Amino acid sequence: MDPFDDENNEKKKNPHDPFRGDDDIFRDIFNDNRIRDIFSDDKVMDDIKKMAEEMMKMFTNAQPGKPIVHGYKIEFGPDGRPQIEDFGNRSVRSPEGVPTISDEIEPLTDIIEGENDVAITVEIPGVEKEDINLIATEDTLEIKVDSPKRKYHKRIDLPCNVKTKSTKATYKNGILDIVLDKKEKKKDQGGFKVSIE
Repeated sequence: MDPFDDENNEKKKNPHDPFRGDDDIFRDIFNDNRIRDIFSDDKVMDDIKKMAEEMMKMFTNAQPGKPIVHGYKIEFGPDGRPQIEDFGNRSVRSPEGVPTISDEIEPLTDIIEGENDVAITVEIPGVEKEDINLIATEDTLEIKVDSPKRKYHKRIDLPCNVKTKSTKATYKNGILDIVLDKKEKKKDQGGFKVSIE
């Protein structure tokens, strides 16, 4: 199904569907042929639609006077395909099962794997460095902030194993920069010669 060509198609009456009607702000964005070519994959379009529906649901559950942070980052992988990551407040359910918005914000992150290290940049404005808790394991990094003003949380699966004790972090102007040294890979000494009996 082409989400852009629904002039003659019946639309579902989903109030959270941003692709549903004449006031479709997303359709205007995706009418550009260059954008359509990039997002021509049905799975990518389904993912974008699901994320937009989640965002619309979040807005309907918002509390007056309480800000909501939510956005998307699109990067292109080595295969040229878009990779979409969302960040911000999350939709959660209360113990009674009522949809609500989490106070914790999942921060926007960038991960760059170098030859000898992994560099991570995390946007967590509005907190003091003393409020930031970082826990590094061999293959994950967890960032948690629980201050009176802001709450952030993100668990990152690292692209490789790292030396946890090598972790260095700096925080300035709302930007947390973290560098972790990669564990050395054991070099293959040409293999093991097996004798045949």
